[in-house]
Amino acid sequence: MAKVTILGATGNVGTFAAHTISEIPYVSDMLLVGRPGREHYLAGCCRDLSDSFAARGTDVRLSYSTDLLDAEGSDVIICTAGVPRRADQNRNDLAFENAQITAKTAETIGQCAPDTLLFVVTNPVDVMTAVALKYSGLKPRQVFGLGTHLDSMRLKSLIARYFRVHVSEVHTRIIGEHGDSMVPLWSATTIGGIRISNLPTFSGLPAQEMIDTVKTSGEAIIRDKGATVYGPGEAIATLVRTILGNENRILTVSRYIKREIHGIGDVCIGVPARINRDGVFPIPLSLEEDEIAGFAESVEKIRKITAEVMERLEEAR
Repeated sequence: MAKVTILGATGNVGTFAAHTISEIPYVSDMLLVGRPGREHYLAGCCRDLSDSFAARGTDVRLSYSTDLLDAEGSDVIICTAGVPRRADQNRNDLAFENAQITAKTAETIGQCAPDTLLFVVTNPVDVMTAVALKYSGLKPRQVFGLGTHLDSMRLKSLIARYFRVHVSEVHTRIIGEHGDSMVPLWSATTIGGIRISNLPTFSGLPAQEMIDTVKTSGEAIIRDKGATVYGPGEAIATLVRTILGNENRILTVSRYIKREIHGIGDVCIGVPARINRDGVFPIPLSLEEDEIAGFAESVEKIRKITAEVMERLEEAR
């Protein structure tokens, strides 16, 4: 059984993630952490969630705190804390402001929970994963971000609708930045185990339109309803279940890579990785030429932004 801590638990994503994670049978304890001054809201969240547990028959010990040191002993710590993105912002506009929050949080986690797996959701997630890795002092296998996991699921859903098949029959991935330079791996996309390019109807697939929809999905949801909640919340729970169940699934998350993909790396970015109780382990890939070029471009973009943010953080300390 495991203890899961959610930082930024008073936010929309943090609150819904608590609800979805509570359904995972390996979770025995859950700690909701918010900033000082939000004690009443946290208490209300705990009461409301506890009522849902009672109705569902879930036996999870739930508590709250405004002191991150209470995360000691956590098997997984999920960081959703940060300033949310507005509809008129791209994820990278948030970089430095959220990096300051993430750096401070990661330092504390490294001290109070050195054996945890630190799961970063705060945007821009690739840059924040790098910040969390550096300032926590944890091993690379222990620190990862939501990355392009949800993007991959969004593309999977669009492909399933186009071919009119159950979504479980579709396997696809998006790698690279969780943002505009993301790279779809059409070469690794299958339906019912059949490579998508071997299906006659593939020639009519509106591939670019689908990718554009994935890229702008978050912005569209924020514009229409104020925040993305359910998609990220369920994606977070999937990854936590994969870890605690020691499932060894291969999912696409943001993780530090050296040279695993065609010698391209030295950055935290979305890549397929094997995930279990010990952490997150990137899978070496062989890609098509256009995919290699797209991934290299995405890596260079994120490396540059990460370097700029790290430099500003050092100057501000």
